[in-house]
Amino acid sequence: MSLLNVEQLTKTYGEKVLFDSISFAISAKQHIGLIGINGTGKSSLLRALAGIEPADAGKLLHAKDFRVEYLDQSPEFDEGVTVLEHIFRGQTPLMRTLREYETALEELDLDSTNEKKQEKLYAAQQKMVDGNAWEAEAQAKIILGKLGIHEYNKPVNELSGGQRKRVALAGALIQSADLLILDEPTNHIDNQTVQWLEEELSRYRGALLLVTHDRYFLDRVTNRIFELHRGKLHVYEGNYSYFLEKKVEREDQEASTEAKRKNLLRRELEWLSRGPKARSTKQKARIDRAEELRDRAVDGPAETLEFAVGASRLGRKVLELIDVGYSIEGRQLFEDFNHIVLPGERIGIVGPNGSGKTTLLNLFAGRLAPEQGVIDTGQTVKLAYYAQENEEMDGTKRVIEYIKDVAEIIHTIDGEVITAGQMLERFLFPGPQQWTHVSKLSGGEKRRLYLLRTLMGEPNVLLLDEPTNDLDIQTLTVLEDYLDNFPGAVISVSHDRYFLDRTVDRLFIFDGNGNIRKFEGNYSEYTEALKLEESQGALPPSDYPAKKRNLPQSKVVAPQAPVAPVQEHHAIAASDARGRKLTFKEQKEWDGIEAVIAELEAKSASLKQRIEANGSNYDLIRELFEEERLVTLQLEQAMQRWTELSELIEEIKKN
Repeated sequence: MSLLNVEQLTKTYGEKVLFDSISFAISAKQHIGLIGINGTGKSSLLRALAGIEPADAGKLLHAKDFRVEYLDQSPEFDEGVTVLEHIFRGQTPLMRTLREYETALEELDLDSTNEKKQEKLYAAQQKMVDGNAWEAEAQAKIILGKLGIHEYNKPVNELSGGQRKRVALAGALIQSADLLILDEPTNHIDNQTVQWLEEELSRYRGALLLVTHDRYFLDRVTNRIFELHRGKLHVYEGNYSYFLEKKVEREDQEASTEAKRKNLLRRELEWLSRGPKARSTKQKARIDRAEELRDRAVDGPAETLEFAVGASRLGRKVLELIDVGYSIEGRQLFEDFNHIVLPGERIGIVGPNGSGKTTLLNLFAGRLAPEQGVIDTGQTVKLAYYAQENEEMDGTKRVIEYIKDVAEIIHTIDGEVITAGQMLERFLFPGPQQWTHVSKLSGGEKRRLYLLRTLMGEPNVLLLDEPTNDLDIQTLTVLEDYLDNFPGAVISVSHDRYFLDRTVDRLFIFDGNGNIRKFEGNYSEYTEALKLEESQGALPPSDYPAKKRNLPQSKVVAPQAPVAPVQEHHAIAASDARGRKLTFKEQKEWDGIEAVIAELEAKSASLKQRIEANGSNYDLIRELFEEERLVTLQLEQAMQRWTELSELIEEIKKN
């Protein structure tokens, strides 16, 4: 059954048509990924469906009580609102009950002896019981914790930009909605949090529509793909892998159609060039037909420029870190860190937000000086730094002028010359758009342009800080192809697992406690190694050798403190279970987990009975409520673990 029917939706931006008379339906339980290059109108379509930015024409048909929850790329908050006030916004009875309880609790904390405030809290607690709101309150705090937000009563405007985005994401996840719309939910969160969010959304029971550049996320969460391309919407009934297969088929068909059109046009033009004297009706019809064939807009596959871009000569010495350390406000981010960057090396830097990843990149770039140790930079090093924030862009300049400010041409490895215009085409700026003013570009298009400008100086060492934020999948594919052929060294901070798998050979893993672990391999190999480490207590280095580009074989460097375990997806793939059995620890856990669940259920029921029986004893009630909340939390975690183990056992039996 359709939740939302969209009919003939049209939206323009100036002279540009974003989408033109598109129609589709969204049904319950559909998880839809919306893809397309930046500037095609993805965010505009999301805002139109959320009722925030109306379309120019078309209809949205849905039930009267249809509810949409929308996460903007740049969320806005009411002035002075706290984290919990934002999370529990909305006018449903559940949200009002949760707000009343949190307000009463906060007021009593400020004046614990006030009897009226005690009575107010007790009344709010009773409403929580009557409205079954305790589970929602616990779930909200679990989600906030998973997203790294722990100061619930702090004003949102005092948080960092990344923290504000995560608060907005938590608010979207906790609200009850028929359709949840998320615009780039994986931006500004670390790798482990992305994996947790992937798991949460794959279990989401409602309809979901999201834009994301994370291809693993898209593949594992969605069951339908919408591609917005040149004003039209193409629908694919499957996940991202299915979309790729069908898109190849569609483009092959379009290429065949275009070839036939050109052949027919050539024959018509040959006939016209003979210039027969008679001006019959039949001849006029053929002239009209030839002109129509010539002018017809054909949506064929985009042409690509294939070349390997060169770089300035890089000597044997690149960057050497000797006993480097750095701290912020008394907190040690890392110390005694040593590494020699080799020519052609590909390093990925991962870890929790705030652990020091960007700081290390700034040290590499010379933007910061180490507090301890030395960084020695080779004389031939020519650095380019792609930062998380765009440099100041002159909006009055045209796109091609902005690029030519750096270089009008660059050279390939073979010594050929590539013009600024050709590079713009490769980075998805076709000829006419190159003369557009920078101010007219979308946010994503500006990021793409800034990326190209970073690369145009023919650097030999690239520093990339979260390059996948705000870039579309097609641009990332172009960037990955560029890096495949780039002869210099590349160091990337990224939370995008696909990008890391595609572009790095070695990882620096920050654990958030001042330690950096080195690992030879990409991100997926690292997560597999963690599983091995858990089950066998060691990481055999021979299983994860350095690959390609002549990197030296070396052992995994043991961490100085334990690395936080990577969250695994609860639905463990058959390939993970094939050829293995439960470890002793897992078997022991499985044997006892049902008893643990039964004990927690009994404890929860007993606490609820005690709460009802002691309604007049405020101090005891408060203790019982807190205890019951913690038991509910433990019960939820135990149930989730039971699901993970049972699915693993099922897969082992199958294989």
